[in-house]
Amino acid sequence: MLDKRKIRLMTRAAIYEKKYGEEDLKITGYYQKDYVSLNVWITLIWMTVGYALTAAILFMGCGESLVEGITIARMIIIAAVALGIYLSLLVIFAIGAGSLYKKRHTQAKQRVKKYMRDLSRMEKMGRKKEKNRS
Repeated sequence: MLDKRKIRLMTRAAIYEKKYGEEDLKITGYYQKDYVSLNVWITLIWMTVGYALTAAILFMGCGESLVEGITIARMIIIAAVALGIYLSLLVIFAIGAGSLYKKRHTQAKQRVKKYMRDLSRMEKMGRKKEKNRS
């Protein structure tokens, strides 16, 4: 006779493996602090690349009007504004990425814990069934 509880556990485990399994196991392979730090650094590096490309494109498009009649004071002001915007974005992205990746790690850890608990229950059911057969 089929055990409905075991079938439910197996179905839930299969759905988890298909939907989240591989990614969650990668994520939980790191300590939370390491996972968050690594991904924040990656985010900040890509944000820096994006900012540099955007600044380069804007300079190519509007550079001629900026360079006309430029003085040292105007150049310092433009550099200070660009640096201020960059640092503001850096802080915002760091805080946002930190909270996002911390949340992802916590959720993945909870899903893996539930998955392992289901596997443990299935194993106990199997042992219990073997015991009853003997």
